[in-house]
Amino acid sequence: MGIRVEDVTKRFGSFLALDNINLEINTGSLVALLGPSGSGKSTLLRAIAGLEQADTGRIYLTGRDATYQTVQERNIGFVFQHYALFKHLTIRENIAFGLDIRKTPKSQAHKRADELLELVQLTGLGNRYPSQLSGGQRQRVALARALAVQPKVLLLDEPFGALDAKVRKDLRNWLRQLIEQVRVTTVFVTHDQEEAMEVSDEIVVMSQGRIEQVGTPADVYDNPATPFVMSFIGPVNVLPRHSQLVKNSRFDAAANDVFVRPHHILIEANKSEDSVPAKVLRLIHLGWEILVELTFEDGETITANLTRDEYDKLNLQPQQRVFVKPKKAKSFPLEYSLKS
Repeated sequence: MGIRVEDVTKRFGSFLALDNINLEINTGSLVALLGPSGSGKSTLLRAIAGLEQADTGRIYLTGRDATYQTVQERNIGFVFQHYALFKHLTIRENIAFGLDIRKTPKSQAHKRADELLELVQLTGLGNRYPSQLSGGQRQRVALARALAVQPKVLLLDEPFGALDAKVRKDLRNWLRQLIEQVRVTTVFVTHDQEEAMEVSDEIVVMSQGRIEQVGTPADVYDNPATPFVMSFIGPVNVLPRHSQLVKNSRFDAAANDVFVRPHHILIEANKSEDSVPAKVLRLIHLGWEILVELTFEDGETITANLTRDEYDKLNLQPQQRVFVKPKKAKSFPLEYSLKS
């Protein structure tokens, strides 16, 4: 087991940041801690690193109790959002910094730095300074520096948060390939659902200091354990149980709301069994798909996703009358609405 967290609780004054967290992360896996601001994901990451001391509970790294170990004793590689590179050092010197602190011979440290420059696809840039690199290149240097000391565990705190969308996308693909090469247990914090889905082997969804669900990207999307997970992972329409669309669709929602993904909304030109009349409010063209905003006679509004082929076939126009029904929906036990 790469990381095991047992019954960990952490308070900051009266604020409960972590509420009895239990989590196991397999050796060599890439795991995302995903949640909104204040959910506890960064606090959990810092507790694993030893940057925060838990009030209760224990933390194990590669099978050993690390609860009271210092950051240095844990042999953790940590990458921050804003690179934290030393401006006065060259790229090679930045990467070798941790090795220099450990009194590694300079020739050996520089050789390791050059190997890592090649690994992160920055060969030939070792003599430059951080100010001479782009944001994406600097983040690669930060990752190389964290890997230089051959850590047991690599921790990334929103590593791409300071980068623009195109660079983030490119680095996500690169990070996935890099971790597969170095095979180090990696945990990264993000509030970006797409980032977590694209990069990770498993996602840990957090809310209000608790773990809502742990699973593969497919698991948490297709089989959400709670209304929070359903709402946070991907777009969703939340329909009250008395909604006209729910009643007509015969879903068993007597106890709670019904959740329907936009791509599970079927739009038809003509009336069919269980369909409900609606009006097209707005069409949003996203290139590869079309978002359709719809309103019903009872005032309820929803969003549907159509492929280009589906849109072209229907030839939709604003204010057009159509017929709608869900192809798939999900409701949760009443206990979840009572908790919220």
